Amino acid sequence: MSTPFSGPAFTLTDDLGATTDVIVVGVFSGADGAAITLDPGVPEAARGSVAEALALVGATGKAGETARVPAPAGSGLGGATVLGTGLGAAPAEGAPVPAETVRRAAGTAARALDGVATAATTLSALDLGATVEGAYLGAYRFTEFRNTSAPKKAPLGALALLAAPASEALAEEARATVDQARLTAAAVSLARDFVNTPPNVLSPAEFADRAERLGTEAGLEVQVLDEEYLAGNGYGGIVGVGQGSSRPPRLVRLRHASGVDGAKQVALVGKGITFDTGGISIKPAAGMENMTSDMGGAAAVIATVILAAQLGLPVDVTATVPMAENMPSDTAQRPGDVITQYGGTTVEVINTDAEGRLILADAIVRACEDDPDYLIDTATLTGAQMVALGTRTPGVMGTEAFRDRVAELSQSVGENGWPMPFPEELRADINSRVADLANVSPHRWGGMLTAGVYLQEFVADGVQWAHIDVAGPAFNTGSAFGYTPKGGTGVPVRTMLAVLRDIAQRG
Repeated sequence: MSTPFSGPAFTLTDDLGATTDVIVVGVFSGADGAAITLDPGVPEAARGSVAEALALVGATGKAGETARVPAPAGSGLGGATVLGTGLGAAPAEGAPVPAETVRRAAGTAARALDGVATAATTLSALDLGATVEGAYLGAYRFTEFRNTSAPKKAPLGALALLAAPASEALAEEARATVDQARLTAAAVSLARDFVNTPPNVLSPAEFADRAERLGTEAGLEVQVLDEEYLAGNGYGGIVGVGQGSSRPPRLVRLRHASGVDGAKQVALVGKGITFDTGGISIKPAAGMENMTSDMGGAAAVIATVILAAQLGLPVDVTATVPMAENMPSDTAQRPGDVITQYGGTTVEVINTDAEGRLILADAIVRACEDDPDYLIDTATLTGAQMVALGTRTPGVMGTEAFRDRVAELSQSVGENGWPMPFPEELRADINSRVADLANVSPHRWGGMLTAGVYLQEFVADGVQWAHIDVAGPAFNTGSAFGYTPKGGTGVPVRTMLAVLRDIAQRG
């Protein structure tokens, strides 16, 4: 296991005249062809000359755009060059710039600063935490398996953040904001690292070992259940999916105990299929390499419970993480097999490529035995999620009030979860001819919702539950954008963190 990406070094500054390699400024696009304007953190004496220089090289302020120019003489800026990063249209007078706009602009800038040792930015005057998160995540890279083709330029080394707190109390608050944003970004990066690790390395056993090591370091209570325990104690979904592989399954339990009397109990469950061939119902070859990401839900859950401990959140969080590899072999489960999920429900396996819901069901039943107040499960569960919502919008399902709460919080942090319904007619579609349930519907309509309806069968009465399908959002197969790289994205770590904080505050 290589050293994880540590991000730029962040410091606070009130002096943009100090020597540095690059000054990063935010650029607003002008309405109806009007001249660009700069973010308010740019010193008044430098605004005109910097805006003019950026305009000369074609800067428009469009979101996702960067332009770099020599620092104008007499501007008072200490950078050798100025990098303008687009913020889009300026908000109405007096309105704040949205945090996600700042986060994406900082990420875009960080991606453009490969090879730069030191930089300073005025974006932090708009939103300090969002700037730190965006810059850290934009600078992220995964190089564990590179050798001769290693990137020639190192990521951004250090970023000074413009901030001029009026008192020591405010300065301390600013430092705390930086620290928390950095920890959050590091957790997202950890989830990305897990997803980007190739499946020949990240077997279920290795995944469990890494989770155990990291959890122990974070002070979590850790339990790892092996294949013998799972088989002997009725975890038919995990065992059934994993039996086709020579690398046996695991179930990992990680607990952050807050020590706060009366703290709310939150269960997290994440799908950990370390590679998914589809099993006997094998997938097409084209694009199958992307199934290295089929443990994205587990990666996010592990990163989130570790983050909860690092931040000392006053809420008790228990992660239950099933891990298996779905392979075709002479020992693999077959379409038509009947398995018994943990807790006793029998299931006819119609399609072995609908394996995620089988391992999640076992984990959900086990998680509900702890009598949680809330349960969130997340998974790269269905291709239907991408058909319905595209590759950047998670589908959020579950008990109505909590579903909407999770979706709203997801949107507030820029991960953009969208609430989806459970039409009552879909339940009949998973009736089986020979068992209590079938693992798929006889038709392809509403596939994301049907998977959620299946999981709903295993959630205990009285538990507020949300299911987050991140089949597309957890893994970016396109070009990098904003603070999101190609490959693992770390979605929905920040959504789950926002929910945990909200539960800690509001109950």
